[in-house]
Amino acid sequence: MSRPRLTVRVRLTLLYTGVFAVCGAILVAITYGLVAGTLPMPTDPEPKDKPATAQTVEKREGVTDEFIVACRTALGDPTADPLLRRKCQAAYEEGLLVGAQTQREATLSDLLGYSLTTLAVVALLAAVAGWIVAGRVLRPVHRITAAARDASENSMAARVALSGPRDELRELADTFDAMLDRLQTAFEGQRRFIANAGHELRTPLTVMQATLDVVLAKPEPTNAELLGMGQEVRAEVDHAKALIEALLTLARTDRGLGGCDPVDLATSAEDAIDGAALPLDAPRLTTSLAPAPTSGDPILLERLAANLIDNAVRYNVPDGEVHVSTATVGDRALLTVTNTGPVVPADAVEGLFEPFRRLLDRTGDGGFGLGLAIVASIAAAHGGEAAARPRPEGGLSVTVSLPANRTGVG
Repeated sequence: MSRPRLTVRVRLTLLYTGVFAVCGAILVAITYGLVAGTLPMPTDPEPKDKPATAQTVEKREGVTDEFIVACRTALGDPTADPLLRRKCQAAYEEGLLVGAQTQREATLSDLLGYSLTTLAVVALLAAVAGWIVAGRVLRPVHRITAAARDASENSMAARVALSGPRDELRELADTFDAMLDRLQTAFEGQRRFIANAGHELRTPLTVMQATLDVVLAKPEPTNAELLGMGQEVRAEVDHAKALIEALLTLARTDRGLGGCDPVDLATSAEDAIDGAALPLDAPRLTTSLAPAPTSGDPILLERLAANLIDNAVRYNVPDGEVHVSTATVGDRALLTVTNTGPVVPADAVEGLFEPFRRLLDRTGDGGFGLGLAIVASIAAAHGGEAAARPRPEGGLSVTVSLPANRTGVG
């Protein structure tokens, strides 16, 4: 048979009661010792010159009636036998010793009995008080448990909202509420991400389906119509493929890095610029690339730079500019991409790093709203961060800050 499991409240009650009982027992022992040390030990007889009386002799145990009568006569007659008088005096002194010893033992016995009885009663009261106090102490824990039980993926509104002094339990409750806030934000973001991803993936499928239905509904479609259908379907397939690749990149960076190699952000930016498919009317691109060594995944860091450059080119104005720069400042490697463009409200900048978030909702510009979200995810996976600030004359300045690698790039 397994032993019964004691609840925390029972264990706290036993702890309170045990501590009180031990402290009470120590107090009783100290009191008993002090009283026992204060009471005189009946070892010294009374002075010899103190005369004995018949009453004191009668109090001695084991004295015969004949001896008592003889002592009465001897103690009342100065001319009595001196030997008898000495025997009576010795009996008197021994009686004093026995009486004092009996009185001392009775006093200590009564003190110990009353103290132990009082300790037992008070310990019982302490157990009752400990049970009540333990219940009050554990009440916040019960509230946290109830909030955790009520919280679920579909309902994250439960909160402890504990009031009172800012002690350990209050700190625990506040931490739990903060955790629920983060979980609620994460679940809501996940639901939005799934809904937006589904919408983005459904759009090319819908276009392909409509294109196929229009052409196949004709009894005898011409070769030109079939060729046009194929080109439209191919374009939408490429669009869906690019979206899926972006989603896979985002998922990969969210899982963290598999390994780290020395990387120079200047090289990553150069490779991204060389591989960029810039249109003929692309903004003027300038660079200022100083060494910015760091550690990480070269492919992901090149993707980070490519996304920043693509966003800067895509969301620009005619005859605009894009400037790419890298540098090392302190212990940070920096990559900054600045572009001209429309004025961006300051309160909308932070939201641009969320998945499928565009400055102008669904502008039809060919983007997915994942560019800056992938940038932020790659930066976070490398132990860095991405920040953006709007330019007063229009456009954005996005800076990625990563830990610098002082050992250089091999």
